[in-house]
Amino acid sequence: MEIYCRNVFCSRFSFAKLKYVFPPFQNGDVDPAVKALEARQDEILRKLYELKAAVEGLAKTVTTPDADLDVTVSSSLSSQSSNCAIFKGTTNLDALLGEDLGALRDIVINANPAQLPLTLLVLHGLLCQRYRVLSTVHVHSSVSSVPPQLLSCLGPKHADSYARHMFQLGFTLIWKDVPKLEMKFSVRNMCPIEGEANVARFLFKLLAPYPSDPALATLVDSWVDTVFYQLADGSTKERAAVLRALNSALGRGPWLSGPEFSLADIACYCCLLQNGSASSIPANVQGWMKSCENLGHFGPAKLLLK
Repeated sequence: MEIYCRNVFCSRFSFAKLKYVFPPFQNGDVDPAVKALEARQDEILRKLYELKAAVEGLAKTVTTPDADLDVTVSSSLSSQSSNCAIFKGTTNLDALLGEDLGALRDIVINANPAQLPLTLLVLHGLLCQRYRVLSTVHVHSSVSSVPPQLLSCLGPKHADSYARHMFQLGFTLIWKDVPKLEMKFSVRNMCPIEGEANVARFLFKLLAPYPSDPALATLVDSWVDTVFYQLADGSTKERAAVLRALNSALGRGPWLSGPEFSLADIACYCCLLQNGSASSIPANVQGWMKSCENLGHFGPAKLLLK
C-alpha cells in the first residue's frame, strides 16, 4: 500500500510529496495505525493551506506601495447563490486562472473618489453572485476624506471576514488620489492594468467568456472603448454621435452586441447613468435602459449617485 508523507516546510509554502511504501497485511486490510497517520497528515496539510492563504494575503498588502493606508474600513460580501441567469460561463476559477490550492486570488483596485468606477461596482456585485468574495474598502493617505456611501460601497462586513481561506476571491478597493484607475491581480508578478475599460474586461471574463465569434468580440470591445473615450470623456458633438449610434444599434436588437446582455451593456448603462441627460436620450436607448434596470444589477451604482 502507498501513502504520502508531505514535506510541509518547503520554501515559499510549496508542499512536496514524499512517497513511502508500507507493506499490507496478509489478508489485504490496511493497518489502522497507517490510516490514522494518513488522516493526521491530511488534517495538518489542511491547516497549513489555511495558514498559506492568510500569509499570502498579508504579503499582498504589506509588501506593496499601497500599504501606507491611514484609514481602513473593512467590509466583505459573500454569496453562495446560484449563477446569474444571464451569465452561463464557468465558475471554476482554477480553470480560468490556474490552480493555486489554498491561496486567495486578490484583486486590488486603486480608484479616485472623484471618478466613481460604477462599472466595476456593478461587476463586483455580479462576482458576488457567482463566487465567495472577500471585499474590503480602504482609504489611502493621499485622500483626506470620502463620503460614507463610498466606505460601504462593497456591502456590509461579513462575520467570517477574518478567515481568508473560506473565500475564493479577494476584492480590495482603495480610494486613492490616482490620475487613472489601476488594478493589480498578482502584485508580485503582474504589471498594473490601467483604465476602467481594461479592468472591466478582466473582471467580466471571470463571469462569462467573451464571444467565440471574433467579429462579435470585436463589437463588444468597440462599444466599451466608445463608451469610455467618447461618451464619458468626449465633446458634446462626440456624445451626440454616440447616442445616435446607440439608438440605431438598439433599434436592431435588444442588446448592444447581439442577442445577449454583455459587458458593452454594463459599461454603456453606467456611463449614461453617470453622465447622461434623460432629456437628450433617444427613445430606443431609453427603452434599453429600462430593460437594464429590470435585471436588478445596477441598484448599488444608482445609490452612489444620489
